[in-house]
Amino acid sequence: MKIICLIDSLASGGAQRQITELASGFKENNHDVEIVIYYDELFYADTLHKNGVKIIPLFERNYFKRVFRIRKYIRSSKPDIVLSFLQTPSFIATIASLPFKSWKLIVGERNADPIILKSYKEKFYRLFHIFADYIVGNSQANIDLVKKVNPFISSNKLKVIYNITNFGTEEYIDSWNSKPCLTSEKLLIVVAGRYQFQKNYLGLIEGVNQLPDHYKEKILIKCFGSSKGDKNYRLLCDNLLFKYNLNSVIELNHATKEIKQEYLKADFVGLFSHYEGFPNTICEAMSMKKPLIVSAVSDVPILIEEGVNGFLCQPNDIKSITNAIIRAIKSSASTREAMGVCNKIKSDKNFNKSKITNMYLKLFKKR
Repeated sequence: MKIICLIDSLASGGAQRQITELASGFKENNHDVEIVIYYDELFYADTLHKNGVKIIPLFERNYFKRVFRIRKYIRSSKPDIVLSFLQTPSFIATIASLPFKSWKLIVGERNADPIILKSYKEKFYRLFHIFADYIVGNSQANIDLVKKVNPFISSNKLKVIYNITNFGTEEYIDSWNSKPCLTSEKLLIVVAGRYQFQKNYLGLIEGVNQLPDHYKEKILIKCFGSSKGDKNYRLLCDNLLFKYNLNSVIELNHATKEIKQEYLKADFVGLFSHYEGFPNTICEAMSMKKPLIVSAVSDVPILIEEGVNGFLCQPNDIKSITNAIIRAIKSSASTREAMGVCNKIKSDKNFNKSKITNMYLKLFKKR
């Protein structure tokens, strides 16, 4: 098949990571694959080049010219499949398919933002989903929102396919090494995600600030993310860290392509988001046998059980965040290791790259 994947850019975001993994997976299955982008951000370009996936940059500042340029490219390329991720790319892909198309159109919903239920703009975009062959969400929470916004979409078109992770390769599986105790070194919590409201870094900082001092001395939280799109939020985080004198407890680092290595060093991987689709960082951490401290949003409570493979908190409740971190600090090395093993088993079952790629390929062929 000839497959065109459409997304805004190849920035360091979760949707971009997933479409990169899928495109590479399709290519490994001997399909002709292209990724079309319209913003000049190329964080994942090297991975795609390495895997033989063509990148088609259709950069255009003017929104209307961009839509028609992409439409013209798709229609002239005569693909078998168009797969789009994110709201605007999916809208453009749908416009490209009208008034008729000779390909199958799959649009991807990647973020279960409750604003979808309130915003006229968000609702407008999803009305066009009715023209797609399938709408794929990376969580049931995502699909439920789409169904509420556009009840005219047939349930047969709505599919849930979780994210891919290929982090749990043998070199990482065999490298688990629990720390013997907390008296000699700090508990390391790694957080990966863009510095923006959704990821709730301000809530995390407030939660850490409420820890008793003797607990603050026992942890180090290393955050990795991009500030693109919301530099003011990053500034708010920096100012709050300074205000509470927490710079030795929480580090705000740039996004890194070596996030595997950071996970590898961690005792816990954390994510304190207000809302999510199903976040890559959770999939990746589970595949590397890491226990989690995570907010109970989207499909997270389906896969993460309190005290079994992680600790849950409520993102809008600062005390809940504080208490979840305390439970992590108090956990024993053997408990953390058991949590990690549980997560690896669940990861292999739910996020296997070959399995997820084949779920999409079957959808592509389905009549």
